[in-house]
Amino acid sequence: MLNKLLDTFETEHKYAPLTLDHLLDFYQKKYIQGKIDIRRYYEIYQCLHQQGAVSSHEYQA
Repeated sequence: MLNKLLDTFETEHKYAPLTLDHLLDFYQKKYIQGKIDIRRYYEIYQCLHQQGAVSSHEYQA
């Protein structure tokens, strides 16, 4: 699954994500824009979170 997520990002941006956090933010934006549904976003979130990704929305000041 991770390879497919990376391929999608690279296809759209023409470069690799800098971090897994960056990749997660990309898919959060797709969810917010209505381009992926909540189930798909949850699957992606779980996959990336298990790999150590942290959403920029999870950081505490």
